[in-house]
Amino acid sequence: MDKKPEKLVPEVRFKGFTDDWEQHKLEEMAEIVRGASPRPIKDKKWFDSNSTIGWIRISDVTAQNGRIYHLSQHISKLGQQKTRVVIQPHLLLSIAASVGYPVINYIPTGVHDGFLIFNNPKFNINYMFYWLRKYQTNWKKYGQPGSQVNLNSSIVSNTKVRLPSLDEQATISNIFYQIDKILSLQQRKLEQLKQLKKAMLQQLFVDKNNKQPNSRFKNFKGNWEQHRLEEVAQVTMGQSPSSKNYTDNPNDYVLVQGNADLKSNKISPRVWTKEITKQVHKGEIIMTVRAPVGYLAMANMDAVIGRGVAAIDGNKYLYYLLQTKLMDRTWEKLSSGSTFESISSNDIKNLEIKVTETEEEKLITKLMNTVTYFVTLQKNNLTQLTTLKKYLLQNLFI
Repeated sequence: MDKKPEKLVPEVRFKGFTDDWEQHKLEEMAEIVRGASPRPIKDKKWFDSNSTIGWIRISDVTAQNGRIYHLSQHISKLGQQKTRVVIQPHLLLSIAASVGYPVINYIPTGVHDGFLIFNNPKFNINYMFYWLRKYQTNWKKYGQPGSQVNLNSSIVSNTKVRLPSLDEQATISNIFYQIDKILSLQQRKLEQLKQLKKAMLQQLFVDKNNKQPNSRFKNFKGNWEQHRLEEVAQVTMGQSPSSKNYTDNPNDYVLVQGNADLKSNKISPRVWTKEITKQVHKGEIIMTVRAPVGYLAMANMDAVIGRGVAAIDGNKYLYYLLQTKLMDRTWEKLSSGSTFESISSNDIKNLEIKVTETEEEKLITKLMNTVTYFVTLQKNNLTQLTTLKKYLLQNLFI
């Protein structure tokens, strides 16, 4: 069989660039050296909070998504003698813990021996940052099954990469940099919307210590009535069908067994069954009753429910009310003391809830539906941006 010709240019390219990309080993494009750590690493003499030289750790990388602008720990003058200190922005690569994770460090810091440093690079460091992100999964081949990847400077140095001109590198890296900025902004917006929804749940519903909510629509007065959940909704505990009746046929009954079957607050089919035990019907509430306890979804289809969940024949208002019980750790407190986090049928049925008149419930539900819509919309925006970035990573590089 003829060998497939090696690609010399990417699938997607910006206008004005036509030259073939040239292949190099990474060691030809930078001096690659390993960081160094003072030992024993926990000795306090190596660190000084008043030092202007930071100390980068793997935890900083994951927390700042690979771009280091601040560090909580700083290395002492004595410690600086035992490490490699970098002053200007540098490209690093983790070779321990989060293996193969690229880093651009923007501040003076000592570099841990769990990183490689790319000194005197002949490439655009932002471009290589994204190329290494794309390449990260390839490092897995250097680990044995079930063991940690063994990545060292020799392996990285001999890794081959095809590179375009510096101008094209800058153009490509700028696109990804702008996408990352937008992703960061959109992620913050999502977190703000989630916090808004949480605040609204806390303000519009009555907690166990009060009889009226903190915030209320105009013209509604009086105390909310206390009931047990079983007085306002029917609760059905799941019962698992026999595993011999499990199928992967979408024409059979969808089986919901736990939180893994609930995505984006609705049923996400993974397993089907031919056996009907207990059911949840479209429009009803599904709640997990085993670790994790109290997670909720609105059933978007009829389904069979296993032992890990319960069906609650309630409306959207009750769905939002039950979210407050997860927030105030009601279920966690009920299941504490057990080796396996779970709640019983009686725990759910005897749950004390407070309800108001129908018209006020409708207004609360309408408002919560609106903020939930915007949370979902923002999640979709992030998904689309992430998908776009993934496509570009696959097609703007070789």
